[in-house]
Amino acid sequence: MIEEMRLRDLGVIAEATLPIGPGFTAITGETGAGKTMVVTGLGLLLGQRADSGAVRSGAAQATVDGVWIVPEAGPVAERVREAGGEVDPLGDGTAELLVGRSISSEGRGRASVGGRAAPAGVLADLADDLVVVHGQSDQLRLRSAAAQREALDRFGGAAVADARGRYREAYERWRAIDRELSSLVDDRDARAREAEELRAQVAAIEEAAPQSGEDVELTLRAERLANAEELRLAAATAHDVLSGESEPDVSSLLAEARRALERAHDPVLEDLGSQVAELGYRAADIAGALAGYLADLDESGPHELAAVEERRAILASLVRAHGSLDAAIGLLDTGSARLAELDDDSDRVERLTAEREAAASVLDEAAARLTEARTEAAERLAAAVTSELRALAMPDARLTVAVSPGTESAAGRDDVSILLSPHTGAEPRPVARGASGGELSRVMLAIEVVIAGVDPVPTFVFDEVDAGIGGAAAIEVGRRLARLAQSSQVIAVTHLAQVAAFATNHLTVVKAGDGSVTASDVRRLDGADREAEMARLLSGMPDSEAALTHARELLDLRIEGA
Repeated sequence: MIEEMRLRDLGVIAEATLPIGPGFTAITGETGAGKTMVVTGLGLLLGQRADSGAVRSGAAQATVDGVWIVPEAGPVAERVREAGGEVDPLGDGTAELLVGRSISSEGRGRASVGGRAAPAGVLADLADDLVVVHGQSDQLRLRSAAAQREALDRFGGAAVADARGRYREAYERWRAIDRELSSLVDDRDARAREAEELRAQVAAIEEAAPQSGEDVELTLRAERLANAEELRLAAATAHDVLSGESEPDVSSLLAEARRALERAHDPVLEDLGSQVAELGYRAADIAGALAGYLADLDESGPHELAAVEERRAILASLVRAHGSLDAAIGLLDTGSARLAELDDDSDRVERLTAEREAAASVLDEAAARLTEARTEAAERLAAAVTSELRALAMPDARLTVAVSPGTESAAGRDDVSILLSPHTGAEPRPVARGASGGELSRVMLAIEVVIAGVDPVPTFVFDEVDAGIGGAAAIEVGRRLARLAQSSQVIAVTHLAQVAAFATNHLTVVKAGDGSVTASDVRRLDGADREAEMARLLSGMPDSEAALTHARELLDLRIEGA
């Protein structure tokens, strides 16, 4: 539940602290005093979108801080810890959670959860487990078929949730197969063209039979063949100098030097002679290698250079087509697999068609079970809400929840319509067209009260849920909110004394003389102060004796009801 909320520079509110606590809290105040800003501030704490227009004129930013009492263990505390925040245990199985939100006049916003900065999305995650907010816009949403279906599904509990989960799983399975099959059929011509092109590419690569690195080797070979005369002259000159074709040659000179050193009979010179002998052997080896090089050049000629260039051209065409020679070689493997896949189209179409039919059968069965679960829940919801409406000064009203075949979607194949017969003899009409504003307010409240019995929520916030009603109907709305507060925290922004009378905690927002609201202007009312505020709500005159008498009578109703 919400223990306390502090607002600063939000709308017309300069600063306000709202002590809320358990039970039923009514928030009243003059028009323009800032009552709705309480709901706006709460919305910010629940992760709703921040609007810089809500920042008080002249202020740099608006801030909202809240103190929540939450279970020490559970999804809320776990999500807080996941976000890096902490809850403060109170020793009774509950814990205190601090949350905050700020929005600057430029539109920048910040959020904090459990003492740590966090994305606003974390606040929205927590909201699902903390509070349900209802305002006049929610009454408008109740007019939509989707909202009516969601209300029924919430009331249906585990039975509907399980059936809906199984249906959604079957629906997603069927959709995935249908999309794949449709794509395959629609793209058949394109896939045929792809197969034809790929087959031609693979054939060209197989005909060329390239080897990895072959293009680099051929480039070096072509350069050598192109410079054959220069290379032959260089190799021949070196061979002549080393091999004895010229006088004197290196080998002869080295041999003569070796013999001279060996005749000296000196250990040092003998060692040097051995080194000279090694040089002679190396010179002979080099001369042999040069002879082989020259023989290779003699065998090569213009015809080999032409063959090399022709081969290089073939490989270059593959590189241009595929980016590199290795990519072309790799296509032989991947292309063959892709061709097998493309050539398998007919078999795949047949196989997917069978799979889709099987998935459709499973989907039909899941849809039927979901419809059955919703139909059973619809009967119970209609009876329970009709009973609630009697307690809300609509004794002859009868609610019907109709489940009929609708357009298939991820939520099922059912259209859900909430029909209202406001009095005896009236034909049930869709609540979207057959209910007045006041009746719609009470229908929404009755539905929420009934759903709370099977899907409890810690906190309910109602923003002028009593719009369009008054008199006895307003008294019954107040009484029902008080009953709801026995199991959940209830916060209601109201302009009706008949509703506020049943609150266990009455706060008023008072407009200061300059149009702002300070901390001292948000007060918890008791005794004579509360009677005066009730009188103001009734007549606009807080000191009217007749209004004060009526106010006391209304407050006595709460005491009697307790």
